[in-house]
Amino acid sequence: MLAVADSDSYLKWAACLLGDLPEGCVTELVVVRTPIAPSPEQIAAAVSGTRAEGPPPPVLSARSVRRLAERTRPDVILVACTGPVVDVLVAEVLDGLRPRPVFVSGLPGISVPATEKAWLFRSGCDLFVVHSEREVAEFAGIAARLGGGGELGLARLPFLRPEAGAGGGNRVVFATQAKVPRERERRERILLSLAELAGRRPDLDVVVKLRALEGERQTHNERHHYQRLWREMGEPGRLTFAAGSMREQLERAAGFVTVSSTAALEAIAMGVPSLVLRDFGVSAEMINLVFEGSDLLGTLEELARGDFRTASAAWCAANYFHPAGRDDWTGLLAGLVAGPRVPARSLLDGPEHAAARRRARLRVEVPPKMLRAGYRAKRRMRRYLKALT
Repeated sequence: MLAVADSDSYLKWAACLLGDLPEGCVTELVVVRTPIAPSPEQIAAAVSGTRAEGPPPPVLSARSVRRLAERTRPDVILVACTGPVVDVLVAEVLDGLRPRPVFVSGLPGISVPATEKAWLFRSGCDLFVVHSEREVAEFAGIAARLGGGGELGLARLPFLRPEAGAGGGNRVVFATQAKVPRERERRERILLSLAELAGRRPDLDVVVKLRALEGERQTHNERHHYQRLWREMGEPGRLTFAAGSMREQLERAAGFVTVSSTAALEAIAMGVPSLVLRDFGVSAEMINLVFEGSDLLGTLEELARGDFRTASAAWCAANYFHPAGRDDWTGLLAGLVAGPRVPARSLLDGPEHAAARRRARLRVEVPPKMLRAGYRAKRRMRRYLKALT
């Protein structure tokens, strides 16, 4: 399997997912060069503790990814990238490989509610990996309605494997996100509540766990970086800012808080009491609908008091903590590799999606010669299909 990632969160997901493969599988992990490619520090943090740990995966141009695939002829290519990049890699950069590999994609975290856009961008892949039975059901409904795509596979999130608990440390960890909340005022309120907790509890280290340091790129752009914001606020309290491995932070955590980060699932898995903030709403926009019924939703006032809680067992069983025996993605993958198959059909070839694909091409720096070859191949295929009908 060749795994290709484009950003920090997808790189972590890919590195962890490779650990699900049976012994004897040969794997290679690379990063495709885009504007959101992770820094060397982010790469090291993403692969830490995974099957891919060791020499850091190289950052390659789109042309070099193509050459690597031609040279190594992988049975499977895991396209662990944001949606538009998945589409361009599968439909153009890696199109025409012989023999054609099985293309696998997926989402690196919470995907409730399932969206049509996520399905559309990955509809050219033969296997789409999601992480809860609820997600399987929701994406199956979208697939039935829109068509396209291939199999839907279930895999427990790779960083939620059974393991020892965190062991009760002395720090509270706030997991930041680039997308939510977007507003400066809301982010300031979070920082002030964290500072209030730190003032009330001098025995605790309150840590703002950053996805990226100032100046580093991440999967989504962040307008109001927390560390810069804190500096502009005059640092009215005692907070620590840290990047690097979330696992290392949770191993020393007495409490965890977020707006909707997937890291909440890591905290649950490690037995860290947690809080998911609902002050800014519980909605698809805030990416926290999935936490309804979890017993984790709370307020900034509760954060300032250090009121953390344990997730509902029933909610855990329905959301991301299903028994390992229900996972089927590796079995589906083995069947796709071994047996005859009809390649998945992308739903994005129409003119209505042309602008989105052009923007995505710029992100992956697709060479003009490669684009022209892709266009010619598509024209030949369209003429062939027209002749058949």
